[in-house]
Formats: sequence, structure tokens, C-alpha cells
Amino acid sequence: MTSYVVPVIDVQNDNFKELWPAILLSIKTSSFIAVDTELSGLGNRKSLVADSIEDRYKAICHAARSRSILSLGIACYKKQDEKAADTYLVQVYNLTLLCSEEYIIEPQSVQFLVQHGFDFNKQYASGIPYCKGNNKGGTDDRGVHIRALFTELLRAKKPLVLHNGLIDMAFLYQCFYAHLPERLATFTADLTEMFPAGIYDTKHVTKFELCFTASYLEYAYKKCKLDNSRALTSGGNGPHVRLEFCQYAGHMSSYVDYRDCPAVSTSREGRADICQCYAVCGWCTNGTKCPLSHDTERIILWHENDTKKSKRKRKRQQERKGGGDPESKVPHMEVDDAPDDQQRAPESLADGEEEEEEEEEKEEKTTTTTTTEEEVHRDDGDVGRGADQPADGPKKNPDSGLHRAGFDAFMTGFILAHACALTKRDGASEQQQQQEQEQQQLPSCLNKVYLSRKTVSLNVVKSSFSKSSKAHLQKMEMVWGPGA
Repeated sequence: MTSYVVPVIDVQNDNFKELWPAILLSIKTSSFIAVDTELSGLGNRKSLVADSIEDRYKAICHAARSRSILSLGIACYKKQDEKAADTYLVQVYNLTLLCSEEYIIEPQSVQFLVQHGFDFNKQYASGIPYCKGNNKGGTDDRGVHIRALFTELLRAKKPLVLHNGLIDMAFLYQCFYAHLPERLATFTADLTEMFPAGIYDTKHVTKFELCFTASYLEYAYKKCKLDNSRALTSGGNGPHVRLEFCQYAGHMSSYVDYRDCPAVSTSREGRADICQCYAVCGWCTNGTKCPLSHDTERIILWHENDTKKSKRKRKRQQERKGGGDPESKVPHMEVDDAPDDQQRAPESLADGEEEEEEEEEKEEKTTTTTTTEEEVHRDDGDVGRGADQPADGPKKNPDSGLHRAGFDAFMTGFILAHACALTKRDGASEQQQQQEQEQQQLPSCLNKVYLSRKTVSLNVVKSSFSKSSKAHLQKMEMVWGPGA
């Protein structure tokens, strides 16, 4: 299985100007850009999953206006067209930020971030300052600061990739762009013009395109990594991606945090001690006090094993009903024609199969019961990527390392790269496939942003009944020039 080390460049106020040219080059030459944020809080959690999408948007706006972004992760994926297979050069940046205005910071968010290595002393000492809302003096396109960087990201016209990204996009808009519009339709109209190359939400991709059993970020990344490693180790015949990273030498190496990504182990099978709640939604009400395993790799293997058992069970049921694959059946023989010691009812199971099926049914009942009890929490584990966690926070895996916006952005980008490799059109010419890859075409996922507890995602389009906001139109003139 494949393992690699991901260099994450730590960007602070004292080295931001030095790293500015490299960050801009990474953005401008990328094929797509993955982004993740760490937030100071989200406010009322129940409002964020209200039945009305408009009510959800109002709650998100309130959170974005009163809270702030503490850290911004940017992962630039550049497709290496001259290389075999889908090879990407990946550059990852973790920017520590400091809002210059008053904002709310929630205790549970602080606890979660501290448990995962976030250094608040460093943030207040050397965070990159910024002001929220509309322009302060109309200088967003000049100088070296975070709002100017966001403007450059827009000018690059690259696909934007997020995981469960509605909240992230609202915070990015409010913190680095302009005051959020009052209506959701106006907000989505603005987004379509801000990101003409499209927005991809890997939560939607993994849930509706790849159909993973679970779709929280760590699970989705490790599942994609495991599947990708299997394709590589099986001769590289299946669809897969390869990653390359820059080598940093001299004083630049002092800015880099190297994140070790060992191969996903396939020897952690078993389900007896797995936390069912964490397996389903990526967090647990007991936090670090939970006596059960929160090992994501083990959860993935358990899900895969359960899927295989379910397929075997369905196949046996079909065969008993006469609906199985004719080629897989024994040549036709009436029961009475068989020797006496081999006669049995056609629907009975072979030795050992009955015990296996009873065991599978017992496990299935246990899993179903536990999942139903936690159904109200389904999909909440990605809301704010941790800011909504209980005070105790989730149990950290032994190899999980620090919880950082930069590495989360890297994981988000890897999921999209893997999904693009898997969904290449069969029968398409090499030129057509290359063109689709350059455009990052996942047609069914383009501009679809995941909505927790909803069976459909939010379609980010400009409705004929909605106009762009006035603040956005003014910003567009600054970004693209008059007449944009």
C-alpha cells in the first residue's frame, strides 16, 4: 500500500510577504484549488440544520457576521499532463489568521482546536490580520494581505473544492469579500459569478457519486486513499492518481510541517469494539471518554466486510428463489434423483452457511439498532469541521496528527482527484478525457453543495428571478475591471 509525506507550508504574518509570490504562482498554475477553514464558532447548531434552507442560510449568515476564520487551508492541485495516469503536483498552505475586529469565540471550539494542536498564542502573536465585510478604503486589490489573496483566487478562475462547503463559502464571503446578502438566492447568484469554473463539494461527491457508507472528511479521504492504493498495487491497471510534492530546502524548510500519511492498514478488521455513532457520522457524544474505537481505517474495513456479506446474502436469497445467475448454478437435478444421503430441500443451506447467515443477521440487527438511535446526529460531523463537536471532542486516532486547515484542504482535494479518475467516461477518446480532466468535469457534481439531513444538495445557480447583490457587483468591477 502507498504511503507518502505531505509538506504543509505554515504561513504567518512574518513570512506572508516572502511566501506571497509562491502562493500566487501555485494558485494561478493549479488545475483546481481545495479550501478548508477553522472557525471560532457556529452559533446555534439546531438552526444550521433547520428544515427550511432559507432559515439555515440566515443562521449561517449570523454566525459568519459574528464569528471569524482562525485558519485557512489552501491546497493547489496541478495536473501533470506529461506524466502517466493522473499525476498531480500538490502544494499545501496553512494560513494562521487574526480578525482585527471583535468576534465571538466559543469555548467548545477552543477546546476542540487546542486538543488538535491549534496554537492560540501563535495566532494572536503572528496571525495575518484582516477586516471583515466590505472594502476598507477600497484597497483589496493592492498590497499583501488576505483579502488581496482571496481576490487573486477569484481572478485565477479555477474550480473551488470544499467539503460540506456551504458554511465555508459563507465565511469566506463575509470575511474576505463583502457583507453577505440577506437572501440565499442572491448569495448563490453571486457565487456563480465569483467562481465561473464551478464549485465542487466532496461531501456531495462521496455521498451521491461514489456512494460511500459514510462521508465525513477523514473517512472519505482514507477510503479514497485505500481504493487508490489497491489500484496502484494491482499493477496500476485500474483508475488511480499519483501525487508529487515540492522539495523545500534552506530556510524554507523551517516553514514546513511534514504530515506523515502511512498506508491504510488492511489488518484492522473486526467490529466488536467499534463506536457505531462515530462510524456513522464522524463524531461521538462521549468524546475522548468513549471506550470504543474511533479508528477510521478499522471502520472502513468493517463497512467493506459488511458490504461483502450483504452481497453474499442477497445472492443466496436470489438462488433460493430461482433468481440467481444461471451460470453459477449446479446443472439441473431433481432432488429425488440425488442419492439418499445428499437429499435435502432445495432452499436449505450448505454446511456452515446457515450459521454464517445467522451470524450476519445478528450483526445486521445490532448495527441497525445502534444506527437508528444515532440517526438524529447523522452527517453533523462535518459541520464546521470540528467547531460543532461536543466539549470533549472526538477521540483522536493514534496516527491522526494535528487537525489543521491545510491538511484538511489537502484531503479534500485528494478526494476530488480520485473521484475524477474513477469517473472518466468509458469509450471517450484520450483527447476528450484530457479535456474533461482539465475542466474537472464531474457533471453530476458541478455546483452541488451538500445539505445535511437532506436527500438533495443545494444547486448553486443564478436564478432568472434573482439578481446579484450590489456589493458583489462593485467587487466584480474591482476584480475584473469595469464592465465585468
